[in-house]
Amino acid sequence: MEDYSADAERIRRPAVAGTFYPAEPGRLRRMVDSFLAEAQAQPATSPKAIIAPHAGYIYSGPIAGSAFTHWREATRTIRRVVLLGPSHFVPFAGLALSQASAWATPLGRIAVDQAAAERIATLPQVTWLDQAHEREHSLEVELAFLQHFLNDFSIVPLVIGDAEPEQVGEVMVRLWGGPETVFVISSDLSHYYDYATACRIDRTTAEAIEALAPDEIQPHQACGRLAIQGLLQVARARQMRVTRVDLRNSGDTAGTKDRVVGYGAFTFCESSTSPSR
Repeated sequence: MEDYSADAERIRRPAVAGTFYPAEPGRLRRMVDSFLAEAQAQPATSPKAIIAPHAGYIYSGPIAGSAFTHWREATRTIRRVVLLGPSHFVPFAGLALSQASAWATPLGRIAVDQAAAERIATLPQVTWLDQAHEREHSLEVELAFLQHFLNDFSIVPLVIGDAEPEQVGEVMVRLWGGPETVFVISSDLSHYYDYATACRIDRTTAEAIEALAPDEIQPHQACGRLAIQGLLQVARARQMRVTRVDLRNSGDTAGTKDRVVGYGAFTFCESSTSPSR
């Protein structure tokens, strides 16, 4: 396995290569290729934001692929990807930036957009907290999908702790930019219900997302609830169009149906009436 040890450039090492997804580059590429090949054809419009799951690839990879495939034709446009996902291990207030200059995956390194990070670091809810990123998988598992399509791009990785959706939305608005900037909201849906119950809960969550109704999403419906709610607030203000691309759970992919985790893929596109940045 390749040595990902941190160096003077402050490289963030992968925490879940070899567990959530393959550590061997060739195998990882083939797996991502297979998920994208299974995905539905993308529309002509490239989304400004997507919601994608972050579980182990055998469970959520096909659903994630159905979201990321919508950027297939935008490889020459997208230059910055803002990733927002929940903290599973470290409790903290607000949103946490990484001090790493780049993040490593088995497919190579991705630079962090330092200028963009500095621009939001002045907000009171944003802090520099590497501990929130060291073990966290919610952002890392999205990277191989981005590396499949994009060559020259940077990331702004943000882990969300105890924050208000309005605080998340404020960060997004400050980084909104033009077509060169896109957002990945990383979230699984319901956790560890039986299959029928999970399907019912996840349908309710999907309907709230489609209605741009952040207040209708409760903590048990999505681990990345705060990131989703922040996006929905911004999407509603900007009159964005949301499309449900996929809605399944681990019982549909690689798990049993007695205790499942829900996964959803959604795209958000700006409309011609969206306010300018």
